[in-house]
Amino acid sequence: MDFEHKLVAVLNKDLPTGVALNALGHMTIGLGASLDAQTLRLNNYKDKDGNIYPNISQMPFIVLQAKSGEIRKAVIAAKDINIEHGVFVDTMTGGSYTEQLANTSQTTEDQLTYYGCVLFGEIEDVVSLTKRFSLWRN
Repeated sequence: MDFEHKLVAVLNKDLPTGVALNALGHMTIGLGASLDAQTLRLNNYKDKDGNIYPNISQMPFIVLQAKSGEIRKAVIAAKDINIEHGVFVDTMTGGSYTEQLANTSQTTEDQLTYYGCVLFGEIEDVVSLTKRFSLWRN
């Protein structure tokens, strides 16, 4: 099956696995909330017993790794060409969510450590931003 869009996550390769997976979950929920089921090509899977496994995308979801600065560059480029994206940075951890919001608002972009991003867009555009990154390794 041919797809017009690509869905990719890029995680900071210097993070412990649990921290990276937490960031992945938050970013993916956020991106998914801004897109519709048809765009994401979501299906409900049903097993022989009638159990439903809802909202699974037909598209592959590739997970890559890079350094914080490389993720930052990809996010800036994604903004420039209007690729849908989600981002998770270091100020989004620790304390309550209100403390995280305050910490983020008091930190300049160049001081943030990028934990990851998710990108959704035309295949060629997403590939151009991520082609130098390698597959995620635990």
